[in-house]
This record gives sequence, C-alpha cells and structure tokens, in this order.
Amino acid sequence: MIQDKPVSIKKPDWLKITPPGGERYQQIKGLVNDNKLSTVCQEAKCPNMSECWGGGTATFMILGKTCTRGCRFCHINTAKQGEDVDPLEPAKIAHSAAVMKLEYVVLTMVDRDDLEDGGAGQVAATISAIRRQDPKKMIEILAGDFRGNFDQVKIVADANPEVYAHNVETTRALTPKVRDVRCSYDQSLSILNWVKTNYPHQFTKSSIMVGLGETKAEVIQTMQDLRANHVDILTIGQYLQPTSWHLEVQEYVHPDVFKEYEKLGREMGFLYVASGPLVRTSYRAGELFVKGMIEERRMVR
Repeated sequence: MIQDKPVSIKKPDWLKITPPGGERYQQIKGLVNDNKLSTVCQEAKCPNMSECWGGGTATFMILGKTCTRGCRFCHINTAKQGEDVDPLEPAKIAHSAAVMKLEYVVLTMVDRDDLEDGGAGQVAATISAIRRQDPKKMIEILAGDFRGNFDQVKIVADANPEVYAHNVETTRALTPKVRDVRCSYDQSLSILNWVKTNYPHQFTKSSIMVGLGETKAEVIQTMQDLRANHVDILTIGQYLQPTSWHLEVQEYVHPDVFKEYEKLGREMGFLYVASGPLVRTSYRAGELFVKGMIEERRMVR
C-alpha cells in the first residue's frame, strides 16, 4: 500500500538536473536555431533536455511559441492571438528529423483557438512531410483538445501517427485550478476514447503531474479513468513551478511513491507506464519502449 510522505518545501536531492552541454546537445541546439524551430524542451523548461538532446532527440513544437490557453502550470507563452502559421514549418521539421537521423519523431503543438481548424491542418501537414521524407519513421503527436471538436481531432488522427497523445495533466478535482477554463477533464478523456475507438491501431497516451495538492486516491482514480477510456501508455511526473506566477508546488513526491504508481498502472493494464520525478510526456526511455512495440507490430503486419 502507498504510504504518505511528508511535504517538503526545499527541492530534494532526487530532483537535481544535469546542466545541458556536450557536442550532440550543441548540434541539436544549432539545428533548432538555424531553422527557427520551436521545441517544447526549451519553451516548457523540460528538466530532461540535457539527457534527450545529448542522446539526439528533441520534441518539435508546431504552430509557434504562443499558446491561446493560460494553464497555471505551463511555462509556454500565452496570448489571445498566436503567431502567423509558417507554411514552411512542416518541411523544416521533416528536414531536421532527417538530419538528426531520428527513427522516432515526437511532435507537440500549442493550442490555437484563434485558427478555424485549431491548427489541426498544420499538424497533419507536418506528419505527412515527415512520412514523405521517410515512410519508416515513427511519429508520436501530443495534440491539444481542439475544444472537443472531433472533426479537428480526425484531421490529425487521419495523418496516422503511431502514437496519439493527449494529456489530462491532473486529477478531476484539480482541473479547474490547474488548467485553462476551456479545458475539461471529461473532454480530454472523451478525445482519448474517440481516437482509440476509431483508430484502434494507434497507441493512445496521456500524462499526469503530481505534487499539486492531489491525494493518492485521486491519482489512482485518474489512472483508472484513463484505462477505462482505453489509454495504452501513461507517464507520471513531478510538477515543478516554472515562475512565481505559476502554481506553487504542494509536495515533492518521493521516488518510492512513483514506483508504486508504476506498479499499479501495470496491474491496471497499461501497456507501458513511465513514473518518476523527472518523467515528462516525451520521455526518452518511454519512447524507446514504444518504438519496440511499434516495430513488433510492423513485423506482424
């Protein structure tokens, strides 16, 4: 049984982050800057950027650096109007994925409520550009909620990514406090369910942050809700406060608790669970595991 851990205000030793550096890191940084690309690694201040970039992977962020939502956990810039959509963006990302020799490409997007299609067309165009460059590449897309518009979700799913990810982010009770008012817990669950129901060959994936004041029972209930909606892959990580404007950390969850969440998730039937203080949605160890599942499925076909 999961035991309670005391709240710690000081950041514990297990959250120490390796400073970025190294030849491979610098190569990817130069490639991103030269092509004027956005990565969620930079914009969201991901603690794993050194590990991922040093290992030759990065998560490309589509549709600019400005999100039209104002979630209280997220460091990405927000405004009512996003940046102009770059028609060359799909080709630039496809080229960068080729130069980086990526076999598994991870894409994410900012929410674009200011666009008629929510940005779905640009996401689909980017997936298609990568496919044209190399049909064997595996693609994971972390998509927004498109305000629950399944026609827009369909545009992205029709582009046939191997993994369709969408994050619930937190528990039902904390959703109004943590996420933008236009997001909802049930809306996110319905999107994940709809994708898996209509595209059963695609792996579905979601992520939960902990340390925001949720109870362990609420985390477990969220995990059960995700499984009930046919989510295949789950990541659980520690929330870290990006700036003083953002929500404060209520608890630094002990690594032992993360291990127990991982064990519970496997028992619930998730195909893969990555759970740890520094785990994020685009987590390199998880990507390697999913890559193996995709390769196995392709061999069966």
